[in-house]
Amino acid sequence: MPAIHKILIANRGEIACRIQRTAQALGYRTVAVFSDADADALHVQMADEAVNIGPAPVQQSYLNSPAILDAARRSGADAIHPGYGFLSENAEFARACEQAGLTFIGPSVEAIELMGSKRQSKIAMLTAGVPCIAGYQGAEQDDATLTREAERIGYPLMIKASAGGGGRGMRLVHSAEELPAQLRTARSEALNGFGSDELILEQALIEPRHVEIQLFGDRHGNLIYLGERDCSIQRRHQKVIEEAPCPVMTEELRQAMGEAALKAGRAVNYVGAGTVEFLLDARGQFYFLEMNTRLQVEHPVTELITGLDLVAWQLLVAEGQPLPLNQAQVKLEGHAMEVRLYAEDPAQGFLPQTGRVEAWAPALDRGARVDHGLIEGQSISPFYDPMLGKLIAHGATREEARRKLLCAVQDSVLLGVQSNQRLLASLLQHPQFISGEFSTGFIPHHFADHPCLHAHTPSAEELAIAALLFYQSAAGSHRAPLAGWRNNAGAPLHYRLGLEDQEWSVQLLAAPDGIVRIQVSERAFELKLTEHGQHSISLEIEGLRQRHVYRLHDDQLWLFTRPGSLRLVNRTHAVIDSQTSVSTGTLKAPMDGAIIDVLVSEGSPVSKGQLLVVLEAMKMEHPLKAGIDGVLKRVQVKVGDQVKNRQVLLQVE
Repeated sequence: MPAIHKILIANRGEIACRIQRTAQALGYRTVAVFSDADADALHVQMADEAVNIGPAPVQQSYLNSPAILDAARRSGADAIHPGYGFLSENAEFARACEQAGLTFIGPSVEAIELMGSKRQSKIAMLTAGVPCIAGYQGAEQDDATLTREAERIGYPLMIKASAGGGGRGMRLVHSAEELPAQLRTARSEALNGFGSDELILEQALIEPRHVEIQLFGDRHGNLIYLGERDCSIQRRHQKVIEEAPCPVMTEELRQAMGEAALKAGRAVNYVGAGTVEFLLDARGQFYFLEMNTRLQVEHPVTELITGLDLVAWQLLVAEGQPLPLNQAQVKLEGHAMEVRLYAEDPAQGFLPQTGRVEAWAPALDRGARVDHGLIEGQSISPFYDPMLGKLIAHGATREEARRKLLCAVQDSVLLGVQSNQRLLASLLQHPQFISGEFSTGFIPHHFADHPCLHAHTPSAEELAIAALLFYQSAAGSHRAPLAGWRNNAGAPLHYRLGLEDQEWSVQLLAAPDGIVRIQVSERAFELKLTEHGQHSISLEIEGLRQRHVYRLHDDQLWLFTRPGSLRLVNRTHAVIDSQTSVSTGTLKAPMDGAIIDVLVSEGSPVSKGQLLVVLEAMKMEHPLKAGIDGVLKRVQVKVGDQVKNRQVLLQVE
């Protein structure tokens, strides 16, 4: 059996950090790999050794198998843990590890190969007697065949990337008219994300629950399941909240799904950690969705209800040891819940966000577990998945776990980059979620136009706090509560505070009695500053004491007010633009990314809503459309260009 001494983690971010914590606690040496963009990342700082594997784009770094294998050779690593994503389900990489004499911490090449193809795995599951959804998983991939099969299956249907996951290369199609465009987009995302444009078609189950079974196998023929996870709270097929156990699970249904998952695992002699995903309808019928031959993002909720360390089990199995427990010894205790924190802006259609992390202080004092790879000062780049980390809580009951997790979400400070933090808090507080009665349609139904999906408008109280911080900063002191106080007490200071294209007027009057009086529109506040640190402020507003974390650079303020951040700009001394803003037809990049398609040329007529450019950022395609009718005056980008946020791409006249 292979002896492991030093483990190279072929990944980045929170999962690389999470694997290192267990590996180092068990006495293994660890090696990190990093791209140019990640040179100062937390996973690099945690490792015993680290190797640069190339430029920021994933194809040149984290998907560069030769560079990773060379890093293992140079560092003397004898095992590779792939984490999840990137090369974790790449059979050729697993084979290359074996050929290089390295232990691949995962299942066999054959299992990865079979289950990595949604087309081939579905055929295998039908043969094994696992319940499957009706669909097409044939080898013929031309448009004519897929169109014919779509008609046979009927609409609505799902297009899925055969080699994919995480919602990429997946499209819901409601009618035949939509099919050609959706096939094109699905193929493109699949090829860019997974290196294969092979697709499958499936009948769409409308609003089922998404329930998955955690499997674990060893090299001695033992295979068990560790309960289930409910991952039904999703946005565009990307999981947002996961929990264990499933709120509607019965002992009989758990056993039936567990036995079906074991059939799937036995069909490929499965070894290591794996997950069999099912769709569960309202009648209690379940259907095979896919099998993931790796550790899942949501594995912590299983760890918390079983008391097990799944990464430790992975290392144990990789060294040839038998599983520590049999099926009868698996006990599920309490309830666990997890949310995924993303760098994205819900108010802009969930566009991935880039920027500098000005402050990061996860609320660990709330009894929560936080898996992340963040450090203050790092840049969130456009090259990788926008997930920043995960917050997880465990309780004796589902409600206790929910309460703990909500507090952790509300109290975790993240400044400098826009996130989905307000959305997460709103989801956890929704009555339908609290009841446990929901499906994969929960977010589309209940959050189609929820306030948390709109740009956050600062409250009068938030504007008052911001004005006080700008006042203290201008006074040049972080300690004296009345720094900058003037004896002409009857003349208040006037501030203009801005957020994007909005602006508010605030009046501030500091009095010698220690009270700062602030007027915001029709609201008047009395603030008393009790403590002012370099990055935090304690104050009383109308008798209620509060503490807020902030960062202030020149005229830009990042302020954390539970449960999210707010960026305000002091425009008091800025020149006022008296011209009325009108639409010019200028199309700007909504984020950093790469241009993968330009569908128009200079001089051509365009109509409002017409697709002009396709931008790829953080592993997803983003169609950019015309905002007005007109003629294309100038195209300033071409396919392959890397563009920055707000960069002008083209102009319509």
